[in-house]
Amino acid sequence: MKIKTSKKKASVSKGSRQGKRFSIDEDSFFRHESKRRRRGKDEDAEDDIIESEEEDDEEGPGSDADGGEGPPEEDEFAAETADEKRLRVAKAYVEKIRGIVSREREDEEEEESEGGEEEREGRRDSLVARILQQEQLEDSGRVRRLIASRIQKPETVDEFRVLVKHRQSVTAVALAEDDLKGFSASKDGMIVQWDVDSGKSEKYTWPTQEILKSHGSKDPQGRAVKQSKNVLALAVSSDGRYLASGGLDRHVHLWDTRTREHLQAFPGHRGPVSCLTFREGTSELFSGSFDRTIKIWSAEDRAYINSLFGHQSEVLSIDCLRKERVLTVGRDRSMQLWKVPEESRLVFRAPASSLECCCFVNNDDFLSGSDDGSIELWGMRRKKPIYIVKNAHALSAIHQQPEQSDVEKIPNGCIENGNHNHDENNCSTVYSWVSSITVCRNSDLSASGAANGSVQLWAIGSETKDIRPLFNLPLVGFVNSLAFSKSGRFLVAGVGQEPRLGRWGRLPAARNGVAVQSLKLS
Repeated sequence: MKIKTSKKKASVSKGSRQGKRFSIDEDSFFRHESKRRRRGKDEDAEDDIIESEEEDDEEGPGSDADGGEGPPEEDEFAAETADEKRLRVAKAYVEKIRGIVSREREDEEEEESEGGEEEREGRRDSLVARILQQEQLEDSGRVRRLIASRIQKPETVDEFRVLVKHRQSVTAVALAEDDLKGFSASKDGMIVQWDVDSGKSEKYTWPTQEILKSHGSKDPQGRAVKQSKNVLALAVSSDGRYLASGGLDRHVHLWDTRTREHLQAFPGHRGPVSCLTFREGTSELFSGSFDRTIKIWSAEDRAYINSLFGHQSEVLSIDCLRKERVLTVGRDRSMQLWKVPEESRLVFRAPASSLECCCFVNNDDFLSGSDDGSIELWGMRRKKPIYIVKNAHALSAIHQQPEQSDVEKIPNGCIENGNHNHDENNCSTVYSWVSSITVCRNSDLSASGAANGSVQLWAIGSETKDIRPLFNLPLVGFVNSLAFSKSGRFLVAGVGQEPRLGRWGRLPAARNGVAVQSLKLS
């Protein structure tokens, strides 16, 4: 018993000696806890707390090593709701814009030293307000450039020209944000990066199997003996730094566009990866697969985030804008709009056919293409199409463009357009399927492709909510992918002799490659 008491006394005396060395009041952890208990008593105390927290932040990373403010902040962020997170991110973004504007105006303020501090801050805040207002209008889709009415009729000289050649059918094309370089992939696994003006191309080299495994790749499953290099989808991030590819090997591959080196392989899908898209302005990547799921990845952190379930069949196409909303179509004859933060979705059912492709017009409207040759315009407030264009890519020798006089009502309340006589227009074959559709961002110009020998340009009415045909651009082959430049001055098409997802049709006269069509604006 004496020995035990002596040990206890020794431990107490040791703690007392340490207490002289490290005071509780000087520890940032206990100081932070005392401040949180005092918070909300009066306004003066609250101001003092804010100032002292800023001082704690200036102490550097050493405070976190002592058990400082790191864990409480993480717990606070983990418990916050989606609305609180939006508010916190918005405040941080406003401060970031203010910093950028302040740095840009430093030189001007040095030259123009007249005026007080309040006047300079007022000019800065007004400029920040205009920038935020413009971004908000673009994000909400309220600002739409009227490009379709300015498109001049292409001449015979201005037809599609082949920019890059591939050995097999091109399955996907993508353009960088600056419209200076593009990317294309084909069924033989070749990924090519090319210059839009000169056409100079550079190939991406697939790493060895050992390097792929070190980057996260898994062994092939099922009856597959080796990894397939067949690429079905491409997507490039808004900053042009990352390129994502997906295909039959059931992996999402991440590439560095500057060095053309393989960075990461994301396993997880149990079926071929059929579609990819980046959320605008971020490194957040969405992938759709034949396993009926949509997965979310972080290209910056190279990590898996979440999975979305809801489709009853293969996912074929995907699109995303700046908002955390994803648009997908599948072989279950449905198009689904996923609201990621709210963890909810809207389901839109196709009238009588299977949907093949989709894209956003803005945050409230979107387009889809069907395997019966129809193009549908959808809205957020209706589960049925607002407007339908029948026989958009008919196979008749003399195909007259549908006029507005042909518009008629159909029983479900939608508007239908076009010639519906299947004896004159055969739209039941694979050559008339709408295999690709795209929209020039923040504009009323759209384009669709099939295998009937032409790419069709369309004008989307913002007020009338209709689709009007503009011009036919001759192009032989299966148009498996389309992409507009941001300025709307050219259109890129990925063409092949076979469809993107199979071999149920073939056009030997087609040339496998990337074709570019220049568009003249008045």
